[in-house]
Amino acid sequence: MNTQENLVDELKNISTEGQNPNTLDIDLLDSLGVLHKINTEDQKVAGIVEKLLPEIAQGVDLIVHAFSCGGRLIYIGAGTSGRLGVLDSVECPPTFSVSSDQVVGILAGGASAMYKAVEGAEDNRQLAIDDLKAVGLSSKDILVGIAASGRTPYVLSAMEFAKEQGAKVIGISCSANSTYAQNSDVDICAVVGAEVLTGSTRMKSGTAQKLILNMLSTASMIRSGKSYKNLMIDVNASNEKLYARAVRIVMQATECDFNVAEQALAQANNQTKLASLMVLTDLTVDQAKAALKTNKGFLRKAVEQQRC
Repeated sequence: MNTQENLVDELKNISTEGQNPNTLDIDLLDSLGVLHKINTEDQKVAGIVEKLLPEIAQGVDLIVHAFSCGGRLIYIGAGTSGRLGVLDSVECPPTFSVSSDQVVGILAGGASAMYKAVEGAEDNRQLAIDDLKAVGLSSKDILVGIAASGRTPYVLSAMEFAKEQGAKVIGISCSANSTYAQNSDVDICAVVGAEVLTGSTRMKSGTAQKLILNMLSTASMIRSGKSYKNLMIDVNASNEKLYARAVRIVMQATECDFNVAEQALAQANNQTKLASLMVLTDLTVDQAKAALKTNKGFLRKAVEQQRC
């Protein structure tokens, strides 16, 4: 059996490559009928992810610990899976005011692969090792390998290399694979079943991966002091919309008016959390900075300390 025959045979055992019995007639339907089929399948995804919350929570705990020790969250994947990792990583700096180095997205084939497939990249095991060396992967980091099939050579190689370096590894897949699971400290396998279009893993598999990535990064940031109540208290006011959001967050967090919020932000150099603490406690800028440092960036704790 040649290489292609081996791969065809391997695909038979991957659930995301199966033919969905619920959509065999999809090519006969009108537009609304097609959309009903897609929507019906999409509705199954959240329930599948819900069953994985204990495993996702384990992943969050690993990430929170890594952050506290100066480690990073590194996503790696190929194709849609890799693009979703990059998408989640680039949203973290403006949302949580973290360095672009704290959450890193690596895509097989590099930046150009965001827009156009780079042939052969997902099969290149050495490329994954080179990419991780380029970002200086260390034992303090958390690597999240993302692969719908659970078999992508580029991702498996990255996970194996990360384990060799002493880094913790979280695996996100949508089809059970023993090799993938063995290389994961936390195995998050969302078996969403056959896609609406056979093998089109940008659909249910991509949706499941997006939900899980959102949970991993958002929950980890919340548990690292990046929220106050349910407010994005560390939002980076880097453009007009985000500045307006920062003003509104200060107003919501402190129940102050627009002018007070703007004045506090100006004094705090547009740092939303710092401005909020100043309004809530009447501390000076330097005093508020010291209080946040003492309380490891948790605004609620800093406020409670001042009120004791």
